[in-house]
Amino acid sequence: MAKFVLAGKADCPHYAKAEHLADMLQRSLPDFRIHKICVHPNDWERWLKDTCSANGWRHKRSPIVWRELVDRGGKGMLLGGFSDFLEHAQGYYGITLDMQTEMMLKIAGENLKAKEQCMEEEIHLRDRLKPLHIWISSALNPTCYNLIPLLFSTGLFKQHPTVCLHLLDLDGCQQSLHGLQMETEDLALPQLHNITYHSTTDEAFSYAHLIVFLDDWQTRSKTEDERGDEREEDKRSVVRGIVERFRHYGQLLEENASKDVRVVVAGDSFINLKCSLLIENAPSVDPRRFVAMATQLECEARTLIAQKLCVKTTDVADVIVWGNISGSFHIDLQRATVFRYEGAIWGPAGFSQPVLHMLYDRKWLDSDFLNLISSRRGTVASKSNRSAAISATNGIIAVLRAWNNDSNHKKILSLGVLSTGQFDIPAGLVFSMPVILQAGEWSVCSDVVISKELRKRLEASIEQLREVGHRKLTLPI
Repeated sequence: MAKFVLAGKADCPHYAKAEHLADMLQRSLPDFRIHKICVHPNDWERWLKDTCSANGWRHKRSPIVWRELVDRGGKGMLLGGFSDFLEHAQGYYGITLDMQTEMMLKIAGENLKAKEQCMEEEIHLRDRLKPLHIWISSALNPTCYNLIPLLFSTGLFKQHPTVCLHLLDLDGCQQSLHGLQMETEDLALPQLHNITYHSTTDEAFSYAHLIVFLDDWQTRSKTEDERGDEREEDKRSVVRGIVERFRHYGQLLEENASKDVRVVVAGDSFINLKCSLLIENAPSVDPRRFVAMATQLECEARTLIAQKLCVKTTDVADVIVWGNISGSFHIDLQRATVFRYEGAIWGPAGFSQPVLHMLYDRKWLDSDFLNLISSRRGTVASKSNRSAAISATNGIIAVLRAWNNDSNHKKILSLGVLSTGQFDIPAGLVFSMPVILQAGEWSVCSDVVISKELRKRLEASIEQLREVGHRKLTLPI
């Protein structure tokens, strides 16, 4: 079966003639199939450039014709333009078409009018449906593959009957993004209105109501023989890349996103810095709409405590993560409780006891515990040869579930948020601290005790974040 794709500008007379010929071939030949793509003149240059770039083609005019439906799973082979299509139809099928210029122009005008009418109807439909627009950056990150099904299957957005999902990856290729789009479509998700993918920032964060940032950078591992200044230069290079990208992200967010957008920053490196850059470069968006995810770290700590006490991870609650989430953080157990612990004291369902009263091994708590948390994600990666994407996804879902408008979540959650001076943490610093989320808003949990030991830990995190902030300020804007 001969399968063709014909694409062109809506107002192009040659596209109109090629379209008419294609219709004639499809009516006359039972094994001939044509898929037509009519592009508005304002969008044609960008569309043609992206299509040719994705397929390795060179073509500059309207229309463009290729064999096989690449956007439906086939492999594309460029046939050429208008003349090439006419020659192919005459040579293979013995069919030609004689159309006067006046008729070509008339059909081209009708095509343009029809295209603009379709675009208006699409805008009207979009406004009437009022879909929730979700953007995920670094969409080819393994975390995204786990995240997409859970966004639609956990009842997070029950109040939104339609959701538009937008996948952005500046470091990935269009072919891989297209594959992810196809796989997501195969999930047959009832809420999913449409899905788009983007490898450039041309339309980034348009209409966004929720953005999840997964972009990550890792410093190159060094041998013991390599000098410290080389490691430092590598770190500066990573910070430079983060600052450049997230400044741009913040500016795009300011220009294109909804003002009630919610932003979740995840990842394994410089999370506080990324969140800070977004806040700084989107001044018209309320800073309370931005959070940096510490829940993955929180769950890792809960798991280790649960293993030590021989209970399930879900039996440990209210663990607090302070400070620099991907750097100098501190795990605080002053409010932590354990349920269903088989000790000397036993109670009914819902009975809990302080973790610090149940953990008698202080040496483990002061040394091994912190070391195990710091290395746990690396251990997972070394054993499985992949990043800890499942636990990262779980952390994001936990944040979204607690932050949802209908949530009445009363447990403590650790999030990196913009400080306004709480606990003597410098105002303007994105710092992980305990929060409570209710009715779609978070508030810092104030009834915690800052001991001398905890104050020292907080100061270490503050100093580290200030150092990173100083590096950021020395880079050109």
